[in-house]
Amino acid sequence: MLLQFIGSSVSTQVCRSHVSMEISRTFSGITNLLFNRRSSEESTYSTRKCLKPGKVSPRRSVPDHIQTPPYVRSKKPPGIASGPEVHDEKGIECMRASGRLAAQVLQYAGTLVKPGITTDEIDLAVHQMIIDNGAYPSPLGYGGFPKSVCTSVNECICHGIPDSRALEDGDIINIDVTVYLNGYHGDTSATYFVGDVDEGARNLVKVTKECLDKAISICAPGVELNKIGKTIHDHADKHRYGVVEQFVGHGVGQVFHSDPIVLHYRNNGRGKMVLNQTFTIEPMLTIGSIHPKMWNDNWTVVTEDGSLSAQFEHTILITTDGAEILTKC
Repeated sequence: MLLQFIGSSVSTQVCRSHVSMEISRTFSGITNLLFNRRSSEESTYSTRKCLKPGKVSPRRSVPDHIQTPPYVRSKKPPGIASGPEVHDEKGIECMRASGRLAAQVLQYAGTLVKPGITTDEIDLAVHQMIIDNGAYPSPLGYGGFPKSVCTSVNECICHGIPDSRALEDGDIINIDVTVYLNGYHGDTSATYFVGDVDEGARNLVKVTKECLDKAISICAPGVELNKIGKTIHDHADKHRYGVVEQFVGHGVGQVFHSDPIVLHYRNNGRGKMVLNQTFTIEPMLTIGSIHPKMWNDNWTVVTEDGSLSAQFEHTILITTDGAEILTKC
């Protein structure tokens, strides 16, 4: 999960300022035309009802015995911590435990997805499963985020707040789970189908998952981090999907968000992967515009043209043989 860092985690402004010295974000007119696709898929989202905010229920409680991340007590958005998360043997085992729990929670949440269930009901189930396992739901209270999971439906790119809206037949939904267990965060997300989903949406989800898998496959000690963005962008281009730039992967471990910033698009950024390092890769692809628009809640980010967006995410550990997926069931 990558929350925004103005009022929470990585924000568009902070992310931009962090990389603007090295990377130009200006697209040519031809590229914009490519990413703002004009095809038969356009009718899929132009006739669909736009996502509207529902009612948000009160914040859920966490038992006193459960360890909470420092930002919950400070009530201040911590920003991105400097320095990578590189672990000793004990730290690796802790990361495996938090990643395993996050994967199990996400898998369970996915079984709940069906027409008629509200995203608030999904949040309740996720919250309960996390605390029942002695962990803290990392999003809860992060820079004021009011819920224990992010639920991003249809045109919502990321950071959707669970509310009273019921899922509808034909929707797609990304569920983004992060748990804080024994002082370590495990972070993962996946996009699910709600009932009978059209072929355009299914293909977007399929390609987004492929982008993540391909990016993980090239990871190993000494590999340049910018290879991740090239791998994702190349595959998205083959299918004429746009890659959202403003939201990124990140180091994760004892800190929710740390260096390195992992860009999902082509870039000239520097930095190499390090043995025993942990970070997330979490590409967000769109059928139409890659440009985000934020709701008044200062969290929910949607595509500016209302086109569908999909996302997948894993926490990985860099090993001597490549990369171990810590959030894989």
